[in-house]
Amino acid sequence: MGALSEQELAAFSADFNKNDKNKIASRAARRSGLFEASFNDEVSKRLNHTFSTELDIGEVTDQKHSGRCWEFATLNVLRHHFGQKYHVKDFTFSQAYNFFWDKIERANAFYDSMIRLADKPIDDREVETWFNFAGQDGGLWQMAINLVKKYGVVPSYAMPENATSNNTSALIDSLARKERKDALVLRKLVQEGKLEEAEKAKREFLNEVYRMAAVALGEPPKKFDLEYRDDDKKYHLEKDLTPRQFAEKYLKDFNWDDYVVLLNSPNYDYNKRYHQGLYDNVAGGTPITGLNVPIEVLARAAAAQLKDGKAVIFGNDVLKQMERKTGFLDTELYKTDDLFSVDTQMSKADRLATGEGSATHDMTLVGVDEDNGEIRKWKVENSWGDKYGHKGFYEMSQKWFEEYVYDVVVDKKYLSDDLVKLWEEPAIDLKPWEHIGL
Repeated sequence: MGALSEQELAAFSADFNKNDKNKIASRAARRSGLFEASFNDEVSKRLNHTFSTELDIGEVTDQKHSGRCWEFATLNVLRHHFGQKYHVKDFTFSQAYNFFWDKIERANAFYDSMIRLADKPIDDREVETWFNFAGQDGGLWQMAINLVKKYGVVPSYAMPENATSNNTSALIDSLARKERKDALVLRKLVQEGKLEEAEKAKREFLNEVYRMAAVALGEPPKKFDLEYRDDDKKYHLEKDLTPRQFAEKYLKDFNWDDYVVLLNSPNYDYNKRYHQGLYDNVAGGTPITGLNVPIEVLARAAAAQLKDGKAVIFGNDVLKQMERKTGFLDTELYKTDDLFSVDTQMSKADRLATGEGSATHDMTLVGVDEDNGEIRKWKVENSWGDKYGHKGFYEMSQKWFEEYVYDVVVDKKYLSDDLVKLWEEPAIDLKPWEHIGL
């Protein structure tokens, strides 16, 4: 490693000070912060609140301090479907209910993987990836649907949000620590050839995980009464429904098996379907897969579904070029390169390959603005409450969509026959550490 000399450091300082623009930029950045100093208010001219296609939905939800955006986005789509059919716009489902079962199912998947990988060294990359994944609360559309299929859904009042579900960090920390410790026990038993004892220990560990989740979140209801007043003020009551009965009866025409995940990861081959086993959260459930295609395919399919009156879940890198206050998502929002007089622009493929880019958040598309078939911007329903953006809704430019959206979930009827055939092809297995929008 070459040491920096005093002469080199002095040259850096001299180069900085010879341009007064650097001093002006420094004063602005130190006074108001980098983002405020580089904020480009010109984007407001194109990100207004009017859209050529816009769904009529109720108020936004709030995931608070948790990584449950995938469950919120999924349940938002389901509640919009329920609201349209039964004319009750602000009906909401319980995110805490499905989150409870996610903790149990994900622990089961983790323990099974630790048994399966017990012959590998603890510093093996696959083993390390599973250890890092232990206890996490992030996820994807297909994971949420796996939970809905198995456990159903309940109204928000049947299992309300609580202090733990609103701030999951302590529960995640406790579950991760427990699962990692348990993994050492399971690995040792398998390595000693004690497979029956390993399975018995796994059941005991799952019983403890259930207890932890029940203490933290409360036990899920086994039955509840469905009670609501619709938008026409008509009263509805159905007693003694199980969560699965509710889903099977009231969501029976939401054909979730017809929905596909379209990916846009230009550093992987297009027109191929990929499987990420790390996210297979429910044993026997639908494998977590996505079809990788050019970004214009995602945009066309999403717009078509919106124009058919249906919301669209999408995965994105939300913290890039986003302002919570205005709700703007635009690639020209912060001109930090101008502030620093550098060029940090990278292609989408390079951002993914280097870890600079990844799908960090799920939200819902509820509107699109087109001019003679050209998409200009999108209306986004977030799950951060109504204090941010335009009463909780965000405006996203098409350029931001192209750069920072990595997947959309759409009904396959909005795809060409060729793409449907590709979706039905066997999926290519990814390594657990490979992330391409899944």
